[in-house]
Amino acid sequence: MDDITPRIDFEAELSGLFDLKGETAFVSGGYGGLGEAIAWGLAQRGARVAVAGRSVGKAQALAETIEAAGHEAIGLAMDAHDVADIRRSIEQAAEQLDGIDILVNCVGIQREEPLLDVSEAAYDEVIAINLKAAMFQAQAAARVQVASAAEGRRGAKQVHLLSVRAQLGLRERGYSAYCSSKGGLVMLIRQHALELAPHGITVNGVAPTVVRTEMARHWLENPATRAQITERIPLGRVADPRDVVGAALFLCSPASDFVTGQVIYVDGGITASQ
Repeated sequence: MDDITPRIDFEAELSGLFDLKGETAFVSGGYGGLGEAIAWGLAQRGARVAVAGRSVGKAQALAETIEAAGHEAIGLAMDAHDVADIRRSIEQAAEQLDGIDILVNCVGIQREEPLLDVSEAAYDEVIAINLKAAMFQAQAAARVQVASAAEGRRGAKQVHLLSVRAQLGLRERGYSAYCSSKGGLVMLIRQHALELAPHGITVNGVAPTVVRTEMARHWLENPATRAQITERIPLGRVADPRDVVGAALFLCSPASDFVTGQVIYVDGGITASQ
């Protein structure tokens, strides 16, 4: 076995596992609650970050704040409803940042409607934003990343934000559109992981439970729903943004180079117990 068992210099091998210096990252939905936290996390690890979203003003404002803290960032417009605009935004980021090593897709919406009342318009919009936009963000980023890999720049990453609703339905709530879009995204991640593996590109997902952000305010400010949520979570609390950032940074960093086609459930144990 001596001839195939490598001698590892752990001092050198492990020191840069979470180092993103010299990397470029595109974060869509980057000024939302989780997107903003992830953008900050990437910047603090050394990545140059493109913050993208429908409001170019909000994207640029966050980028300026990140830059004021001593990091590199730009703000770009991206309308997730429009495939052409998704492509334009990612191509612009690649041009301005000299490539895209990391894609983090934080775009997502919910239109809650009971099954008997689900409207075609609401269902189509949720699928368009949560699934179709993910598909074409991944494609646009992959085109840049595959070309870079052919030139010797390997190790690119794609990470999508999901939800525990990718695996679990929700009783007494109208989640048909949301659950089906997130469940579909799991399979998109797996398929893209297989297609991009020959290029050294990994594709993974982070699926949190309720996170303490503005989007969850209506859940957490209501004592009854807050109690229901925390009672279901084995760790006894909802997630903080930093919980999600930690998982995302792992999947964006060299520490996860041998991880692809996976979803990390940041859920305090919900999916282990149901």
